[in-house]
Amino acid sequence: MITPLSRRFMLNGIEVTCSIGIHDFERETPQRITVDVEVLLDIAAEPSKDTIEEAVNYDDIHRHVIEIATSRHFDLQETLARTIFDKLAAMPGVFGISVRTAKPDVYKDVREAAYQLSSLHPPISS
Repeated sequence: MITPLSRRFMLNGIEVTCSIGIHDFERETPQRITVDVEVLLDIAAEPSKDTIEEAVNYDDIHRHVIEIATSRHFDLQETLARTIFDKLAAMPGVFGISVRTAKPDVYKDVREAAYQLSSLHPPISS
């Protein structure tokens, strides 16, 4: 038996320099973050033609992430992730979403400090 289809689009490892953090040194110098996004799309809206007009344009997803991350200072990854989540969740045809932010340069002995917000089951992981 074939399981029901789902449609998901993922952009992983979007790297951007962002003003983020609660410490004075973080407020003074922007830091590198990465963002992973997974979007659950309406299965009924699968493109019937090979044209961008019928698809979710991942250029838009990428642009929204970069614009939000560079728009202002964020004290918390939680706030940044929620802002991205809300913007992408409002896009037409989006049924669920997961946003994962990470600060890879926080600790020398830790690959990254990350936060994830998801309405997907199960959520993405790295």
